Amino acid sequence: MTLRIMPDDLSGERTRTLIAAHLAGMAAQSPPESCHALDVDALRAPGITVWSAWHGDDLVAVGAMKALDAERGELKSMRVDDRFRGTGAGRALLRHITAEAQRRGIRSLWLETGSEAEFVPARRLYASEGFVECGPFEDYRPDPLSVFMTREI
Repeated sequence: MTLRIMPDDLSGERTRTLIAAHLAGMAAQSPPESCHALDVDALRAPGITVWSAWHGDDLVAVGAMKALDAERGELKSMRVDDRFRGTGAGRALLRHITAEAQRRGIRSLWLETGSEAEFVPARRLYASEGFVECGPFEDYRPDPLSVFMTREI
């Protein structure tokens, strides 16, 4: 599948709908204190870049990176539309964000994801792209429902 990946200003209805679906899915799987997904307003904060991946006119996936400092970035709001899961779209978007982070001088990427069975595919993807488990970072606290991962780039 050929994807067109570009920065997204979050003004499009399809992007906002996919982010809302992501939030709803996270809220359904995790209690509020363990849900770290960002809504559209939070994704518009300074230091956060959002990308969307398109196949023709179809929105396939979204993902974001939050600058933690000059050399560290955090992956946020990675979500592939259910219709495109298993197509490699998540991997393509992850690689795009990683390349963009490296271009910006970021030396390591960090992320938080769930520990439950529903998150196994995400954890496998991240591990296959060089992410390793680590402890909580920034404002995160130990949580049995969270897995923290990092990767040098």
